[in-house]
Order: sequence, then C-alpha cells, then structure tokens
Amino acid sequence: MGTRTVVADVADELARRVATGEYRPGDLMPSVRQVAEEFGMNRATAQLTLGRLESYGFVEARRGKGFTIRDVREDGSMDAYRHLFRFSITAPGVAAEMFADIVEVERAIVLEALLAYTGGEKVLDPVELAAAVDELEALAREAVPDHARIITAEVALVRRVLGVLGMSMQRAVLNSITDMVLEVPEAVTAYFAVAADLHVLVWRALLAVWDADTGPTEAQLALFADLFALFHEKVIARFDALVGLGAVDTVAATA
Repeated sequence: MGTRTVVADVADELARRVATGEYRPGDLMPSVRQVAEEFGMNRATAQLTLGRLESYGFVEARRGKGFTIRDVREDGSMDAYRHLFRFSITAPGVAAEMFADIVEVERAIVLEALLAYTGGEKVLDPVELAAAVDELEALAREAVPDHARIITAEVALVRRVLGVLGMSMQRAVLNSITDMVLEVPEAVTAYFAVAADLHVLVWRALLAVWDADTGPTEAQLALFADLFALFHEKVIARFDALVGLGAVDTVAATA
C-alpha cells in the first residue's frame, strides 16, 4: 500500500471521528506521535495525515500545541461543510440534521429562482429548454436510471435560470450543495423518494406555464410552492430511513 493511500485512509478515519463527534471542537487532535503509533506509520507520514485533515478544514495548527479541532459547522467554509457531511454518514442523527439543512437551502434557492423566472420576462430559448427537458426525460426512463446524472441535468437547468436572473451567488451555493449531495449515495437516492418521472413532469409543467400568454394565478403559484415543500419533506424522510435514523445513534445518545 502506497504512502499516499495510507495518508488518505487514515485522514478519512480521523475526519470521520471529528464529523461524528468522537473528537470535539476545541479539543486537541492526537499528536503526530499518537497517530503514528495507532496506525503503524512513521512520524513523517503521520504529519502528512494531519496536514490533510487541515486541508479539509477540520483542524487548525497551533504553534507549540499541535492541531486543534475546529467547529466546522460554526466556522467552516462550504468545502469544509461538504467534507463534514460526507464523513458524518455513519452517525445518523448528525447526518440527518445536516442533510435537512442542505435540502432547505437548496429548496429555497431553486424555488426562488423558478418563481422569479415565472413571474418575470422570459429570455431563455424555449426550444433549448424543451430539448434539455427531453434529455432529462430520456435519463429518467432508462431501465436503470442514473440518479446522479438526473440530478446533474436538473441542476444544469436551474443554473440557466439563475444565470439569466443574475443570481450568481445563489448559483455558486447551489453548485456546492450539488457537490455535497453527489458525494453521498444515500443523499442521491433520497432525492428520488418519488419516481424520476415526476421530476420530468414538474419541468414539463413549468415549460407550459412559461410558454403560456397568461402567467399562473397566485393560487397556482402557492400550490406549486406547497407541492415543492411536500416533495422535499419526502426527500428528508427518505434520507432518514436510508441512514437508519430509527436505530440507536450512539453519538447523539452520548452528546
């Protein structure tokens, strides 16, 4: 086994301990010597391992003290949060809480974009949009749909809308959220708590509204928002089931 693989594997194990609460924010990480002894590596490799953990944004080097564990959820960047979510998957309570936050932010961005575009001037080429939805439908109707590809195709549609609306910050956040979801198989599966075809039907309905001479009524917009919220509730419930939230969560129990 090469040194690079050892560094990656051990860094991931230490990151998992941070993500699941085994190591607490503000505490010192095990020292280079302790890491070397526990995992049977030399000190130079242990130092590289802790450096990798620092690159995740999980620890901060303190002169003369070693590495201090950061409160990633309080102070971390989007990239650090992405790593935290990926490594928290073995702690159902932690993972479920983080996923609910991710879904809420994603829902708010997408809903705001779709409603803003629906109520504003339509500038996207309807032919290109229809072709993109046709591609989405082809993916959804494959014998074994590739859920990750479907999510990527849907996000590409939303990114077009965000682009013409000038919502560049929301687009950047959506990109980061998509990366978080795609790295966790349970999260990808959860977004298909309803059939993949329903994703296509929503876009077909939106295209019909955008092509119509008269816009939707307030009641129709409210209904869409309600259905969108219901869909995301199902997504969250599906994720909870996939990570086994009903089982005893030892991290939550000892917190």
